[in-house]
Amino acid sequence: MIVYHLISITIAYLIDMVVGDPFHWPHPVKWMGWMIAFLEKRLNIGERKRMKGAFMLLIVLVSVFAFVLLIIFIGYKLHPALGIILESIIISTTIAQKSLKQASLEVYGPLKEGDLITARLKLSYIVGRDTDRLEEGEIARGAIETVAENTSDGVTAPLFWALVGGAPLAMVYRATNTCDSMVGYMNERYKEFGWASAKWDDVMNWIPSRLTGIIMMLGNRPRKTTYQEAWMILFRDANMHPSPNSGWGEAAVASILGIQLGGINYYKGLVSNRAKMGNPIETIQPEHIKAANAILSKTVFLFLLFLWAGGMCFEMAITWFESPISL
Repeated sequence: MIVYHLISITIAYLIDMVVGDPFHWPHPVKWMGWMIAFLEKRLNIGERKRMKGAFMLLIVLVSVFAFVLLIIFIGYKLHPALGIILESIIISTTIAQKSLKQASLEVYGPLKEGDLITARLKLSYIVGRDTDRLEEGEIARGAIETVAENTSDGVTAPLFWALVGGAPLAMVYRATNTCDSMVGYMNERYKEFGWASAKWDDVMNWIPSRLTGIIMMLGNRPRKTTYQEAWMILFRDANMHPSPNSGWGEAAVASILGIQLGGINYYKGLVSNRAKMGNPIETIQPEHIKAANAILSKTVFLFLLFLWAGGMCFEMAITWFESPISL
């Protein structure tokens, strides 16, 4: 069965590369968003909000898992090829390599032309921070940080869970990520209700984020430092991020490019002083956005090869243990 998962993951990777995420196409995340919004409106009231938030998360995850599992089960029952096709299509909706590249390059284009107004607007579509007063370097930093962080969140993490549990678990990951993005905030409205969503998102990202950061380092030659220095930067800075997972991608990209990410951001006028990651060997330039995208592409491809290697080793180990012992 794990071979079917690997084939489906590979096809999904190719579908996303070619098709991406067309805006007008129906997407499971939109349906998840409706479900989360419906439940949040009815549960995020009164007392015991933390328990109610956990209950909402459970309803969403169980519903998504059961629905996708039923589709995949029927597909494989009818024919393995149909099961692989259905699984590939579903997994492809959980990854966003092409759309992530496009979104960051929509910032790069006007930024390269000196059109800061358009660049700020395009950046505001993909980050939560205030962008209306950012200068060139800060706009580029926002785009680079988005690519670095979402290499795991948007691509490699769902692929990892697809290997572990096929399309159902990949979709559970995407549902977890959607819950966190909608209610996992430390503000008055969500700090209790979204607690379970935020914590479970941290759990599901713990392994993939670290694998992604390490594979980034293995597959991309540092531009301005030695390999040893780049690895030191990764392990020095990765855990300085407010998120227990996001720092791995950002620290890896910073060390590879020889730039410094993090620093002061503003959210609705309120200052947030993030830890700085990487050494400022170079001043951040628009071209670093394209360089971050190159790291993204190579990392995802190498991550896919890693999944194939790991999956086949696991399959051979299972076969070996299940084979009769000859005396």
